[in-house]
Amino acid sequence: MKTFAGIEEQYAQRDSAKIYLKSIPYDGTSTWGKGADKGFAAFMDAAANMELYDIETDTEVYKQGIHLLPEAPAFVSPEEMYQHTYETTKELLKENKFLTFFGGEHSVSIGLIKAHYEHFEDLTVLQIDAHADLRPEYEGTPYNHACALHDASKNTNLIQLGIRSMDISEKEHMDYDKVYFADEMKYTNGWEDQVFESMTDDVYITFDLDAFDPSILPATGTPEPGGLPWYLVINFLAKIFELKNVVGFDIVELAPIEGHRASEFLAAKLYYKMLSYKFS
Repeated sequence: MKTFAGIEEQYAQRDSAKIYLKSIPYDGTSTWGKGADKGFAAFMDAAANMELYDIETDTEVYKQGIHLLPEAPAFVSPEEMYQHTYETTKELLKENKFLTFFGGEHSVSIGLIKAHYEHFEDLTVLQIDAHADLRPEYEGTPYNHACALHDASKNTNLIQLGIRSMDISEKEHMDYDKVYFADEMKYTNGWEDQVFESMTDDVYITFDLDAFDPSILPATGTPEPGGLPWYLVINFLAKIFELKNVVGFDIVELAPIEGHRASEFLAAKLYYKMLSYKFS
């Protein structure tokens, strides 16, 4: 039985595990750097070599149970990917587990988020990302990675963090009172309190790994200079999990670079940190 991080099978059973992890290795609409469909395998390899005691929280969160769900199938179109992901997530939400997902490119989040905002009333979606991803349509489909948060911007309380790249057409879909650009996060004070004040109680997190500075995570499809440092991100995440009810999350856009393991190890550590904050 394959398990996350090689944990004992007793902590990986579907019935008893509190956490579900599902891979959605879709990379059908990425427009520059390819490889996000290989991200989960690299993430799992890194996790298998990660120590599972978290110093900060003094916990071993894997003992809450982490069950690997079957990987999503290959899709012939972004529309098929969206529909499958949306319908599957709707069913999973009925099982009362903490749902976590790993991409794949950011388009996989569209169906995940819709299923969650239909399930949780008055949902905040926290997007941590280099790119705004607010286009209504791109290259002939609304299910493109460049459109990943457009639907959420119209149907949820969307808060965007780390943004430093966007198309001018996205301005009309952006709520500037709830956007925190990367330079603002790094060089000004008080933005954290503003974020918490604008959140509802239930929060879904969609985390595009290109939010990080490419000096610490280059293995992503569209790396942008000026990104976020590790401790700024995890210290902020710790406060969110403490103050709000995080109902689920996804991590996307890991595109492994052969011979470079730091990025995939960071992704594995980030995933485990988020679980540690949730269940500590």
